[in-house]
Amino acid sequence: MPAPGAAPTDFAPPISFDPAPPGGGPSCLLPPRPSPCALVIFGASGDLAARMILPAVHALHRHGALPQGLAVLGAARTPWGDEDFRAHMRRALEAAGGMDGPAWEALAPRVFYQPLDYADPAGFAALAARLDALDAGAGTEGNRLFYLATPPTVYAEAARGLGAAGLAREARGFSRLVVEKPFGRDLDSARALDVALHEHFAEHQVFRIDHYLAKETVQNILLLRFANAIFEPLWNRRYVASVTCAAMETLGVGHRAGYYERSGVLRDMFQNHMMQLLALVAMEPPPAFDAEAVRDEKAKVYRALRPFDPARLADDLVLGQYGPGTPGGAPVPGYRREPGVAPDSATPTFAAMRLWVDNWRWQGVPFHLLSGKRLREKLTRIVVRFREVPHSLFRHILGEDIGANRLILDIHPGNAVSLTMQAKLPGARLCLQPATMRFDFDAARAPARALDAYEKVLLDCMLGDQTLFWRQDAVEQCWGFLTPVLERCEACGAQGSPAELHGYAAGSWGPAAGLEMVQELF
Repeated sequence: MPAPGAAPTDFAPPISFDPAPPGGGPSCLLPPRPSPCALVIFGASGDLAARMILPAVHALHRHGALPQGLAVLGAARTPWGDEDFRAHMRRALEAAGGMDGPAWEALAPRVFYQPLDYADPAGFAALAARLDALDAGAGTEGNRLFYLATPPTVYAEAARGLGAAGLAREARGFSRLVVEKPFGRDLDSARALDVALHEHFAEHQVFRIDHYLAKETVQNILLLRFANAIFEPLWNRRYVASVTCAAMETLGVGHRAGYYERSGVLRDMFQNHMMQLLALVAMEPPPAFDAEAVRDEKAKVYRALRPFDPARLADDLVLGQYGPGTPGGAPVPGYRREPGVAPDSATPTFAAMRLWVDNWRWQGVPFHLLSGKRLREKLTRIVVRFREVPHSLFRHILGEDIGANRLILDIHPGNAVSLTMQAKLPGARLCLQPATMRFDFDAARAPARALDAYEKVLLDCMLGDQTLFWRQDAVEQCWGFLTPVLERCEACGAQGSPAELHGYAAGSWGPAAGLEMVQELF
């Protein structure tokens, strides 16, 4: 790995174990070095770029993971020049706490800026001319990566502008379009967005980001399942009693009220992050570890989801909205008192959903998906609860109730896998106690640092690896599954606060009606 500030030489992977010795040991598939490219960040003066993308670029550069031939070109309506954008990027890195002075001094000459009005064809023509100049000056070899860090309303307009300027063509090198969620707000709008993106870009050029999939523990689900013979034989309806996937947040809506009022928790979390976690747990083994094979199996899971039964929707879906509370001893307002939120808002901030996957492997096994804001703890966790023993040899001594084994995958704040089982408590008496085997990824020794989520997705975009990205058929399947529920919620909301919307205190675990599913996590 080069010293801080030195020009990158060879690609330095974040984890670089040697091949496994004959007796066993760690082994890795090392990625190739990315090809030279120009990374164009639309919305470069905005919040997403400052908080996530620019720090990720700097971190990749600092650790030698970027190509020699690289140009970072910011583009936005803000009338800046190159030096203005460099100063903005430096401030963003300092605010993120990852500033490395020598590394920044080496990266800064590769950072540029192009003012752009997304509705102006002349602006895209000027962008194309600037990129041609960077091909020659920075050695980017005609490869372009366009990252849409903009409001979703700009996606279609920006894609059309790029296409009209000839920037979607791959005559000299690759041209890739990176799109952040949300991918539409319902099935019809998702399809309309797809049509707009594909006017000029082919499907292999479109990268739909879900940064949850780039988290270390999430990626490890596939390896845990398909590289270990002890788990896969048990991963079915015969041995699994339930699966629970949760993403709990302690923060409220904050400065995102304008977006959140239009989306709510179902659009913000369930259509993307939660559905991806579900698919990784429920999917069949792919024939090979490549992007299309993995995404084929995910799509099969979505096709197998049982539609909600309107007659028993209240049994399978709990929606809530946080009210005032005192999490951590500090009073906070309820959702309807947040700045930018309507005083009679019927937007849900919590959802607990029971799903059924109608296929041979999972028939009859409930999948619980939970997510919400202003909850007691920030927690992202998957719990696979196995069935209890069919016959207790110790029922006359211990009773019939013996705790079930559980496999727990902690994604945040922990980064670990745990397996709980029953063991004898030391001593003369015959007593059971839960015992836990735990592997902590953060504590595991590795020769180099791991990538964070945005670093990982940026690197995969440069490498052209779509394994951790959405495919359009899966996007449509998930919207098709959720749209009937969204339509019912919005119809109820138009008539006032829906009866199905349960209140809960900020700092609690959510509505009382959803606590049964919440308890599956602990």
